Amino acid sequence: MTATIPEVDTGAPGPRRKALPSLTGMRFFAALLVFFIHSLQPIGPVDPTGPVNPFADRSVAQGLLKFFGPAGYLGVSFFFLLSGFVITWSVRPGERLTAYWRRRVVKIFPNHLVMWAAAMLLFASAYTPVSTWLPNLFLVNSWINEFTVQMSVNAPSWSLCSELLFYLSFPFLLLAVRRVRTEHLWWWAGGAAAATAGVALVTRTLLPDTPRLPVIPLSPTQNWFNYTFPPMRMFEFVLGMLLARLVIAGRWPRIPAGWVVALLAAGYAAAMYAPAPFNFVSVTVVPFGVAIASVARADVHGVRTRLDGRVLVWLGNVSFGFYLCQGVVIFWGRQKLLGNGQFATPVAILVMIGMFAATLLGGWLLYACVEMPAMRHLSRSRAERAERAERAAAQSAPADAVTAGAGTADAVAAGTVPLVAADAGTVIPVTADAGTVIPMAAGTSTGTVAADAGAPAGLVAEAQAAPITPITPAEPSAAAGSGPVRAS
Repeated sequence: MTATIPEVDTGAPGPRRKALPSLTGMRFFAALLVFFIHSLQPIGPVDPTGPVNPFADRSVAQGLLKFFGPAGYLGVSFFFLLSGFVITWSVRPGERLTAYWRRRVVKIFPNHLVMWAAAMLLFASAYTPVSTWLPNLFLVNSWINEFTVQMSVNAPSWSLCSELLFYLSFPFLLLAVRRVRTEHLWWWAGGAAAATAGVALVTRTLLPDTPRLPVIPLSPTQNWFNYTFPPMRMFEFVLGMLLARLVIAGRWPRIPAGWVVALLAAGYAAAMYAPAPFNFVSVTVVPFGVAIASVARADVHGVRTRLDGRVLVWLGNVSFGFYLCQGVVIFWGRQKLLGNGQFATPVAILVMIGMFAATLLGGWLLYACVEMPAMRHLSRSRAERAERAERAAAQSAPADAVTAGAGTADAVAAGTVPLVAADAGTVIPVTADAGTVIPMAAGTSTGTVAADAGAPAGLVAEAQAAPITPITPAEPSAAAGSGPVRAS
């Protein structure tokens, strides 16, 4: 018997879930946090003889670095949470495990392989031995307790090691998460959040704290165990899964947007002053979780969030590529074009804008020329594509008969499927017994979720006739309002 993905809850299969475009919009802000810390680093990982930070004024450079210091950690953490939420939300009950794993691998590997090859051709091959680049190629480098291996070739790709673990283990984690009784979900979510603080406590008290890394106030072993070792990031992913179940079950309360923003601001302020490694995940995991679940609830109930506009949804859809391009554009391109030069503040701001524009262009090219074609042509096997084509042909025949002039009564009498008008003139096929017409209220929607995150860390990405799961981080996008949520 072929193993398949179970329903999220143990009861009867739930209704098709709505699209969550606001979560797609949120993805871009997480990717932007990572961009700021990458572009403000005092030491360039490709050329360690000089800074990436373009500001010559030391007070400005250090002030910006202090403010955005926790930004990269937090952006990755957001993507990991979002991945767990979106993949759970967009589950396809009954889908074969092999089909699920195929889509997830296709979601992240084409983009990764393109940027890995670009980094190797442009700079990394000159100093990266096979023992270092080979683990990075197959996304197992973060399992190795060696900083230069973890951040080798295209440095941002380290977080994909965690995303790959999440994707592979999700079907088995879902078997456990779906067994949690609805009234106990809050306790389990609290336990997952507390576990992130437990990881930081173990890191701080039980692992050697020397030698210190040049920028991060931790030893390489502490940084590896707490931040890049994939199993230690599983708690964020599981928390996202539990939050998705709370929203699906209708147990997430309505929280005013002002309170959500205030909680996020408080979490970020705490991350600026909390000691490492508590500022990596544990002080913001609750604010991020509240924000993700609250925004998802708003989308479900049709509440506008200002995150679901066309521009932000587009930015969210390209955020996975935007994230992966940063290692090449910022760490290599900036120093290749401008050397290690630092500039007066107005010029430095223009340099920052230029780095952002170049990275965004690279992210869009990855999304349009690599990610979308790969998902379209590689995410399904030949047999699955043939089966999907047969279903589409079977559904289009009655539609052609009706639109060609055959009356609805004639179509029903012939045993075909009636068509019901929905939002924006969409036509939705409704299954019925021969001779039966099923009425549907005008305005009914059938949004689906597609994925991503993402993550980094995260977070991904992914809307069609059947729901498409996210990533990473943060799949293919649709128009705003019906677009998918991507998890990287």
